[in-house]
Amino acid sequence: MVVLLHGLFGSGGNLQAIAKALAVEYRVLVPDLPHHGRSPHRGDIAYPAMAEAVFDWLDELGVAEVWLAGHSMGGKTAMWMALSRGERVLGLMVMDMAPVAYHDRFAGIFAALLALPLAEIKDRADADRRLAVELDSPDLRAYLLQNLVKVDDGWGWRINLLGLSDQRHVLRDFPVSKSSYLGPALFLYGSMSDYVLPEYGEAIRTLFPYARQRQIPGAGHWVYAERPQAVIEALKGFLT
Repeated sequence: MVVLLHGLFGSGGNLQAIAKALAVEYRVLVPDLPHHGRSPHRGDIAYPAMAEAVFDWLDELGVAEVWLAGHSMGGKTAMWMALSRGERVLGLMVMDMAPVAYHDRFAGIFAALLALPLAEIKDRADADRRLAVELDSPDLRAYLLQNLVKVDDGWGWRINLLGLSDQRHVLRDFPVSKSSYLGPALFLYGSMSDYVLPEYGEAIRTLFPYARQRQIPGAGHWVYAERPQAVIEALKGFLT
C-alpha cells in the first residue's frame, strides 16, 4: 500500500499522474490532507495532528502498514508519521522538503488570495486576471485556483484559507523529535529548488539515518509536476 500526500494549497488530485503510474503495480491511496480539498476544515493544523488524522483514516480503512510519499507540506506530514509511528511505515519518500524550519515563503500568496473579492468574481478567468496583479506565474495561479469553487452565493475556497494563513508559522516549522526513523527513506529534490540545501543534510541524517538523497535535474520545488517521469522512476526504484 502506497499513500501519497500533497503539499500546501493542494489536494490529492495534484498527485494523480504519480498515483496512476504506481497503481499498475501497487495499491495507491491519495487523500486530501486536513484543511484541504474535501477533508474537514477543523482541528489543529500542526504536523502531529495532520499525521494523526491520516493514521485515523488508515485505521478506518483497515490499513496497518504503508509506504509513504509526500511533497512539501505532505512531505513533512509523512516525515512526522514515520517518526511518531515508525512501525506502521514500511518506507518513506519525501519530495523536495527537509525536516527544518523555513522562512515565510507564502505571505504574498496568502495576502493575494485573501484579498480576492469573492463576491465580485464573475468566473475563474476573472479571478485569474485579478490574481495576476500580485502573482505573475500562470502555473502558480492555476495551481491555487483549483481551490476556487462555486458555492450557493457565488465563489468560495475549498481550503481553510484563513486558518492556514493564521497558522502558517506552524507549517513552516518542524516539530522536535526525540526519536529517529530507522526504516528506508528517499529524499528527492529538484536541482533548481532551494528547499533541500546541503546544510540540511545533518538534520535529515539525524532523524532518518538510512536516508538517501537524489537530485532530479531541471526541476524546482514542484518536482512531481515538472519532471513526473523522473519522479515516477525514482519512486518505483525505491519501492522495489
